[in-house]
Amino acid sequence: MGFLPNIGPLELAIVLVVVIIILGPKRIPAAAKSVGQGMRNFKNSLGGGDDDEDKYDKSKSELEAQAETKAGEQTKTKTGA
Repeated sequence: MGFLPNIGPLELAIVLVVVIIILGPKRIPAAAKSVGQGMRNFKNSLGGGDDDEDKYDKSKSELEAQAETKAGEQTKTKTGA
């Protein structure tokens, strides 16, 4: 990207001031939220997004439940109950 100049702290500060002037301090959180949602939707459309995380959490909880069951069975056999 040779056509873009280096962006330093002064340029970022200028952009921030312009955003505050245009949007106003009350509407900045709503704008940031909508940008975040847009980025999340874009990520989900590209790679499936949260589906993989849900599958991971589900399999992790199933493995933990199996480990607890086995630990409980081993405790019962050791105590002779």
